[in-house]
Amino acid sequence: MDFLPFTRPSIDEATIAAVADVLRSGWITTGPKCQQFEAELSALCGGRPVKVFNSGTLTLEIALELAGIGHGDEVITSPLTWAATANVVIKRGARPVFVDIDPATRMLDLGKLEAAVTPRTKAIIPVDLAGLPLDRDAIYALAARHNLRVIEDAAQSLSANWNGTPIGQAFGDGSGFVSFSFHANKNLTTCEGGALVLPPDVDPARVERLRLQGVQRFPDGTLDVDMTGHKGNLTDVAAAVGLGQLKQLDGFTARRRALAQRYFAALAAAGLERVLELPLADFAQSNWHMFQVLVPQGCNRADLMAALKTRGIGTGVHYPALHLTTLYRRLGWQEGDCPVAEDVGRRILTLPLFPAMADGDVDRVVAALADLLPR
Repeated sequence: MDFLPFTRPSIDEATIAAVADVLRSGWITTGPKCQQFEAELSALCGGRPVKVFNSGTLTLEIALELAGIGHGDEVITSPLTWAATANVVIKRGARPVFVDIDPATRMLDLGKLEAAVTPRTKAIIPVDLAGLPLDRDAIYALAARHNLRVIEDAAQSLSANWNGTPIGQAFGDGSGFVSFSFHANKNLTTCEGGALVLPPDVDPARVERLRLQGVQRFPDGTLDVDMTGHKGNLTDVAAAVGLGQLKQLDGFTARRRALAQRYFAALAAAGLERVLELPLADFAQSNWHMFQVLVPQGCNRADLMAALKTRGIGTGVHYPALHLTTLYRRLGWQEGDCPVAEDVGRRILTLPLFPAMADGDVDRVVAALADLLPR
């Protein structure tokens, strides 16, 4: 039986042919395909300016830079996230402030945010987990009360929506940034890459200069450099992949939702909904980037993952509590600071979910769990 990974990108032949066309064109770095990709992403985001980059990490870092975050500032975020979310805050010389998560959503506990705001707080990075969007109304209301900049870490939530408004479009007063990731495991991939949706007070031309060494080019062939900038441009090869993925995005999302529904039904039929803690059953807003369960207290997750692997089933851990890693312990964070995130981080398990999966693949995963978990 073929190995079933926890995720796999779906690249169709039309996209492969489009990449070949770019390679044959002789223009393989940033060019017309990137411009087209940005325009189509902008249309998804309600016409807001969008700039593409070579990673979703750099999009967060540049958003912090554009928001003026620097030494001595504090930025509130979630401890249940990929390391980049908080690492970019440190790189700006600021301090990440972790607020514990809600056990149901596994995202920032909205009831605990207000208490974390201090005079040094300048921004908040809400993190959408597994494709489920965090309450945008609550986040932007908090930001307005305390004059905070919002930088949405929407790495996992392209094609999700909040109350019918697609993630990427404007919420609140429209002053927020939105960061998307197009890493290989995302619902839309460019192999590696990301995009930053800009608020109206940010000049897109400035972002282009920040993206590529602060360089501004002129028609006569000369250039100027007015800032240090980064090396963060996306290639046309990658953009061609992204354009092909955009054509399929609605279908990808529909298939992911159908597979998630099948997981819920199969887990219930096997009696595992009483053994595993399941995610919120949101089939209207979430894009179901991942299907994550919590293994029972006392279950050895590593042993369970190894046993599933012997049956040809891949799983993942997304994520251990970030504040307990060595870097953040050095900054003073310790066990007990975010007890819900710590518990979830010890027990969370990502099951296979990607559009090319067959219905029978879900049944196979659930059957293996039923065999391996005590009931």
